[in-house]
Amino acid sequence: MLSASSAAVVRETLPVVGAAIGDITPVFYGKMFADHPELLDNLFNRGNQANGEQQKALAGSIATFATLLLERPDDRPDAMLARIAHKHVSVGVTEDQYPLVHHYLFAAIVEVLGDIVTPEVAAAWDEVYWLMAKSLVAAEKTLMAQAGSDRYGQWRPWRVDARTEETADVVSFLLSPADDAPVPGFRPGQYVSVAVDLPDGSRQLRQYSLSSGPLAEQRRLTVKRVHGGGRPAGEVSDHLHRHTREGDLLQLSAPFGDIALEDGDGPLLLASAGIGITPMIGMLRHLSDTGSRRRVVVVHADRSEDDHAMRAEQAALVGALPGAELHLWYEQGARDGEARAGLCDLSVLDLPAGATAYLCGPVPFLKATREDLLRGGVAARDVHYEVFGPDLGLA
Repeated sequence: MLSASSAAVVRETLPVVGAAIGDITPVFYGKMFADHPELLDNLFNRGNQANGEQQKALAGSIATFATLLLERPDDRPDAMLARIAHKHVSVGVTEDQYPLVHHYLFAAIVEVLGDIVTPEVAAAWDEVYWLMAKSLVAAEKTLMAQAGSDRYGQWRPWRVDARTEETADVVSFLLSPADDAPVPGFRPGQYVSVAVDLPDGSRQLRQYSLSSGPLAEQRRLTVKRVHGGGRPAGEVSDHLHRHTREGDLLQLSAPFGDIALEDGDGPLLLASAGIGITPMIGMLRHLSDTGSRRRVVVVHADRSEDDHAMRAEQAALVGALPGAELHLWYEQGARDGEARAGLCDLSVLDLPAGATAYLCGPVPFLKATREDLLRGGVAARDVHYEVFGPDLGLA
């Protein structure tokens, strides 16, 4: 809980700090990476740094945390912290990096805001930062313990058993552990981080959802090649597409991710767009492997039938579940007439009462789909979403 004196200062200065955080975070990252280039090369996503998305996500998380401390002082913002904590442990953020971040972040705040940052203002925001940092460290240690790890950044080698070209830009890798250590379980919908050594000597990390079910002996990653299109191209996705073949080794983290299919017998909505289908395939596989009879409304949107990765597998899994139905939208229309043309519109569907929804796809899809669900009577607490990359929903 934020102290009363700091709460008063944060409440008064939050509009100013919040409005300036978009200017503060580039200064912060610039100073930190200038002094510690190894963080950019070996920990942070260089693509997200180049396009500014990581800065936006940090801005959103700090402002949201401060707002929640003021508006709901008796509640812990567990949902927001859980998402960040899962990402941190998956890439190996360590406890001793929080003081480093604090040093450069507060130097940037002073540089941007100048005389506004009195000793009282600095002390109040310092309290906000350390409340958030200590909460994250506690959550991260819990997650590591649950994953059977007692140290940060634990990586293991996995061998590529098979490579499958799903579409022109999507490839799947079927993996088996290359060591004799026990393999931790995972929940359907979770992801792993992949560490790739690039030709320039950097070691870049990316997260990919597990598109296999937890009961399978092997694990599967499905990777979409990220093209530039005026923005930084995907360094890791392009490297995996070009160079990773059967027999190669990949370094994987333990599975993490706060959005995972919960057990139960209530109705489900699994809605995805583009490569957001990957965690949904994992969820469907788990439902199939466990003989589920839940009602499951499966929705997928894509540019075209040819861009729809794992299309046949999705249809087969839905067909094998007695309570499942599949609805497709293709922006360019469908050749077989089984899909609707245009953008996804959940308002045309008869959604089951009391459904729990899991969403994954680009941010515009997530926003539009969530609005459709809320208008359709689905409770906000029952709508869960996964976004690939920084969570700009917080920004």
